[in-house]
Amino acid sequence: MRGQPQPPPAVSADPPLSVVVPVFNERDNIEPLLAEIAAALRGRIGFEILYVDDASGDDTLAVLDAARARYPELRVLHHQRRSGQSTAVHSGVRAARGAWVATLDGDGQNDPADIPRLLAARADADASIKLFAGWRTTRRDGLGKRLSSRIANAVRARLLRDATPDTGCGLKLIERAVFLELPYFDHMHRFLPALVRRHGYGCQSVPVGHRPRTRGVSKYGMWNRLWVGLADLRGVAWLMRRTRLTPVREL
Repeated sequence: MRGQPQPPPAVSADPPLSVVVPVFNERDNIEPLLAEIAAALRGRIGFEILYVDDASGDDTLAVLDAARARYPELRVLHHQRRSGQSTAVHSGVRAARGAWVATLDGDGQNDPADIPRLLAARADADASIKLFAGWRTTRRDGLGKRLSSRIANAVRARLLRDATPDTGCGLKLIERAVFLELPYFDHMHRFLPALVRRHGYGCQSVPVGHRPRTRGVSKYGMWNRLWVGLADLRGVAWLMRRTRLTPVREL
C-alpha cells in the first residue's frame, strides 16, 4: 500500500555476492554502514552481509545482534579471541555463500556505493581477472597514515611488481574460490594482488572514493601499518620467488 514502508527483500540461500566486513570496537559505525550497504545493493543484486566481530571490547556484538532484525541479509560471526583483520576477513570468506566476495573496512571510510562500480568492472573484464581492487585516488587520512602508506606502497611495488597502486584499500571484489586457494597468514589482506597474480590470475585496480573517519578510533598507527608490513613483505617476496606455475594438459 502506498505510503507504508516496504518490507526488506527475502534473502536467497545462495546469493551471488557476499559482503564481508571485519570489525573491532566499531559499534558507532555499524548502523550507518549497514544502511549504506543495503541502499547500494538492494534491487541490484542478491547479496548477504557477513560482519566478523574480532572479539570487540565494546558492545559491537550486541549492536550487530540487534541489527539482524532490520537487515535480513546480515549474518554475524564472532571471534572468541582477537585474531586480527586478515583472520576476520578469512573467517568471513570461508563462511560466505556467494561465488564472489566484496570486502570493505568497518570504519566507514570505504563507500559501499562503490561496490556496484567494482561489479560493473567485473562485468566488462576478461574472465581471467579474479580480483578488482579499490584504488583510493584521493586519501582522506591524516598525514601519518598517508605517509606510511605511501612508503609501504612504494617498497611493495618495487619488490613484488604487483602492478597495483593501492593494496591497502579495504574495498575489494574477489572470486571466493580463488581467495580460498591463497596461502593464509596474518596481514595477508595487504598483499592480495600479489598473491592472486602468484596463482596465475589477473587483477584490476578500480578508482573508488575514500572518506574521513567520523566515528571511533583508528586501530592502525605508523608501527603496525609500515614496519610490520615490511616484515611481511619479505615473506611474500619469498613466496613469489618460489612459485612455479606449469600448464597442464590432460590426454
